[in-house]
Amino acid sequence: MPKLTFSLDDETVRTLRLAAERHRKPQSLIVREAIAQYDAREHTLSGEERERLLGLVRGIKSRRATRTGPDVDRELLEIRRSRRSGWSRRVK
Repeated sequence: MPKLTFSLDDETVRTLRLAAERHRKPQSLIVREAIAQYDAREHTLSGEERERLLGLVRGIKSRRATRTGPDVDRELLEIRRSRRSGWSRRVK
């Protein structure tokens, strides 16, 4: 396992030592677990970003339809047929 050298402020070192003592785990394991949790959390949206995206979806859903259901059904049928025949789509 590689050994790394980095600097931490006094408060972070104190927190790390207390966490290691409280959980009865080596400090290096506490750091590895913290980094893994941080990485997992990085792949989730913040509350602000989630609300922004939901607002976009709500805005799209509130718009009036520009085409009728049968028109959409015909286009979807055409797309499915073109996929079966090698992705060549007819141009109108």
